[in-house]
Amino acid sequence: QVQLVESGGGLVQPGGSLRLSCAASGVTMRTYAMRWYRQAPGKERELVAAISSGGRGTNYADSVKGRFTISRDNAKNTVYLQMNSLNPADPAVYYCNVNTGLVYWGQGTQVPVSS
Repeated sequence: QVQLVESGGGLVQPGGSLRLSCAASGVTMRTYAMRWYRQAPGKERELVAAISSGGRGTNYADSVKGRFTISRDNAKNTVYLQMNSLNPADPAVYYCNVNTGLVYWGQGTQVPVSS
């Protein structure tokens, strides 16, 4: 059974940084592209960043370009999201996602930003 477990969320001040991790089990992660999404209260879930299976290709939502970096360690079956210069538009629950033909989501990790 595929499981994705996010971690690393927490309260951070504006301008601060966080690194989120998503550990996968039940799937050979190196075979698939991986994605990070986020969902803020009252808003639809949106794609934040994606990385190709080998890690060479990445793309980002315009709102996070230049601030967020997605990476992966296929040996550890883990994908990361480094978030810098956090601002009041970034608070959300962050989810990782993989599509193997079936779509799997983690339980999410909360990223609030203090005012």
